[in-house]
Amino acid sequence: MEKANRNDEILHWVTLSMILDYLIEEYGFEELGELIRINCFVSNPSKQSALKFLRKTEWARLQVQGLYVRTVKEKRW
Repeated sequence: MEKANRNDEILHWVTLSMILDYLIEEYGFEELGELIRINCFVSNPSKQSALKFLRKTEWARLQVQGLYVRTVKEKRW
């Protein structure tokens, strides 16, 4: 199976809200802000502000989804 297909499999049926819940639980906002330098994780972070920003900013959403996929893969192995 190709790499892209495996990533799609991991993201299948997973909402952006679910991804954020998982990453916030796993890393917390402070570490998320270090891993992905976007203001919604650094300055007065909240899930709602992150969702609002990520829904309209594709490059940031792709980074968050990429971190989610990498984290899930690491946990599986």
